[in-house]
Amino acid sequence: MTYRIKVPPRSLPVDEAHLVSSLEHKLLDLKKYRWSLLVGLLLVIIGGGIVGAVVWYDEQTASKAQSLEREATLHYLTRPANDPKKVETNLKEAIALYTRVADEYPRTPSAPLALFGLGNALLETNQVDAAIDAYKRLLSTYSANASLTGLAHQKLGYAYLLKGDREQAEKSYSAILNSPMSLNHDQALFELARLDENQSRPDAALKRYQELMKTYQNSPFASEAALREKILDAKKTHEAAPPPATAPTAPATPEK
Repeated sequence: MTYRIKVPPRSLPVDEAHLVSSLEHKLLDLKKYRWSLLVGLLLVIIGGGIVGAVVWYDEQTASKAQSLEREATLHYLTRPANDPKKVETNLKEAIALYTRVADEYPRTPSAPLALFGLGNALLETNQVDAAIDAYKRLLSTYSANASLTGLAHQKLGYAYLLKGDREQAEKSYSAILNSPMSLNHDQALFELARLDENQSRPDAALKRYQELMKTYQNSPFASEAALREKILDAKKTHEAAPPPATAPTAPATPEK
């Protein structure tokens, strides 16, 4: 008598069957939305290409602007002392290149440097009003650059002094003191003290000189401030001293 061994039908475990079913659903979903997915992927690729192109373009423009700014600075700094015609030519070249950088590449790091150099070159050619405009443009457009704006305020104050506008010069120097990140507070204090002296305010000038010597002891302006302090003290002492007494004069004898 033979016995037949019954082989139970193979069936997937519940978890495995559920997994297969989930994968099938995902594959169906992929087929259903394949065009949408392809369009989305294409958009991502295009967007990445645009971003890459913009980055590449910005790098190229920044490099070009930097090259022009360096060339302009080379013209400005290499002016021969014994050749006035060459000096004039160099300044014209520097002004043209600085202007080009500021106008054509305003979003590059070289643009504020170009405006500062432009103002300096214009001052050298006695174009004071144009220099003031260049410094003002720098201050209004690139105010976040604290170290450079401090220098721009300093040069702007000097330009106003050339025009004889002491009030605007004082405002420019005071703006340096009001900016904590500026690196030229010592010179601003010195220039303000000199303005006080020139406008017959010796007490205000003394106060600024003393603040300069106390706060910026290692500044090259500290020794000059100490000298000015001594001069002002001597003037005050001389003015406060009573006039010397004069000997009484003998009455004139009448003529015979």
